Amino acid sequence: MLIFKLAFRNILRQKRRSLLTGLSMTGGYVLFVISISMLEGSWGNAVDIFTLDHTGHIQIHKGNYVKRPKIYETIVDREEVEEALAGEARITGYAPRVYSPTLAYSGDKTSPAFLIGVDPVLETSVSRLLLKVSDGTYFDAAPNEDGYSQAMIGAGLASKLKLGLGDEIVLIAQGADGSIANDIFIISAIIGNKTSFDRFAVYLPLSAAQVFLSLGATVHEYAMLVSNRNHNEAIASDLQVLLPNLTVSPWQKVEESFYRTMQSDRQGNHFSMGIIVFLVFIGVLNTVLMSVLERTREFGVLRSIGCHPLGLVKLIFLETQMLTWLSLAVGGLIALPLVFWFAQYGILLPQPIDVGGVNFQHMKGEFSSLVFFMPMTFIVGAAALISLPPGIRAARILPRDALSSH
Repeated sequence: MLIFKLAFRNILRQKRRSLLTGLSMTGGYVLFVISISMLEGSWGNAVDIFTLDHTGHIQIHKGNYVKRPKIYETIVDREEVEEALAGEARITGYAPRVYSPTLAYSGDKTSPAFLIGVDPVLETSVSRLLLKVSDGTYFDAAPNEDGYSQAMIGAGLASKLKLGLGDEIVLIAQGADGSIANDIFIISAIIGNKTSFDRFAVYLPLSAAQVFLSLGATVHEYAMLVSNRNHNEAIASDLQVLLPNLTVSPWQKVEESFYRTMQSDRQGNHFSMGIIVFLVFIGVLNTVLMSVLERTREFGVLRSIGCHPLGLVKLIFLETQMLTWLSLAVGGLIALPLVFWFAQYGILLPQPIDVGGVNFQHMKGEFSSLVFFMPMTFIVGAAALISLPPGIRAARILPRDALSSH
């Protein structure tokens, strides 16, 4: 207890130096917290943009469909799958889909396209397809009065084939039974823009796509969203146990290359911020070391009255840690409202950014325990390390040399 009192007294006695050290730590912590918040927020926004655009947080397929898609590799027992998904409270929405490459033409113009069959109602709980309608009306499963099903096409395909709302588009593909699928569909909407990933996609109602591709009631994929995107891998593992005959994959495996690229960029940013904070603590180290040099006679007196060298190391360590925790408390009070504001409102960009046909105009941070505790752990650890060299120097002071110094 005596060493705690002595450390606290020394902090108060060196008001100017303690204030400078505390301000450096406080500023470093606030800067670190806001940087982590914006970095994690940007990562979260990127994941949301990517997963809500189409992928979802988890996907279910038959066999190795993700890497080697085949039209006949379908999920047959849909009741079992949907029963498992309905029983998982952490899943907020799911939607079945079918896929096929196709040839689209209108008049004398043709273009390769990609057919995506979706449930018009369930799909809105998994992706932003409804928000990506740039012109026209979101389709429904019912055919029109002439018996033609509706279709929504990408902006790139519409431009290439010179198609507009209400026009007919003819699709030719291979059916799952080996037959040639061909039919006419009526365009109800244009999706996204010419840079969207689905600019050459043709969206059909699920029932119409199944009939067109001779799939019966089977589907190629179930995509779903979960309540907490950070837990999607654990939820995928739990679902895999319930559905052993199917392949349950988190989006990190479905889009592995994108995930690895984002992780590398994220780790690089963390490393850069670590270097910045390390440079801040070099200044703190210099301040603590100067404090030790100025108190050489004081340490000499302590040594001469029987203070053990290890006691001086503990004294310097406690002084630094007490100052660190005091700085973190002040920094936390400053950072808390700032991070909350960034998370709720963010930075308004001068011009909206189009990502896959959806406009974003706010860069938001993340408000979580990670944002506050990761910098705190780093700073406490760094403070412990920088207190050791001055403490060791103080412990090596000889009473005779110290008392004769000026």
